[in-house]
Amino acid sequence: MLPAYLPNPIAALFGGGLPVDLGRSFSDGRRILGNGKTYRGLFIGIFAGIAIGFVQIYCSSAYSLTMLPVHTIVSVTALSVGALLGDLVKSFFKRRLGMERGESWFIADQYDFAAGALLLTLMVAPDWLLANLTLPVFIIILIITPLLHRLVNIIGYYSGVKDVPW
Repeated sequence: MLPAYLPNPIAALFGGGLPVDLGRSFSDGRRILGNGKTYRGLFIGIFAGIAIGFVQIYCSSAYSLTMLPVHTIVSVTALSVGALLGDLVKSFFKRRLGMERGESWFIADQYDFAAGALLLTLMVAPDWLLANLTLPVFIIILIITPLLHRLVNIIGYYSGVKDVPW
């Protein structure tokens, strides 16, 4: 899941600039996504996820690390892109509910990127996903994702990258 876990914090760290929604509002008068979702963050986050996936591909072949799944270019790309698409979709719905940037949305904030990563991977690389996402792995993802999310957000808050620690 590293290709899915890395893009969000990297996007937050290196984001900024032109918003993905170009400052536009939806038919409800609210911003489509908001200023927190930028093209720079999106592309750098995706690149970081793919890069860590390539490191995993290299390590699993060069060092015979059998505990790692045998990633493919398609799997690491789908996990990385899907993670940020999941975050964008969540942001869209947060705006529709009248929630502001940084406002906590329990459960959705913790699992949006993981759900997006798994769904996109299921669509573009179903054989890879079904071969690697066993029930024990899925349970571990369900447990570790909110813990990692919280830890990374606390680090981001105390380092000044995020305005709130959630």
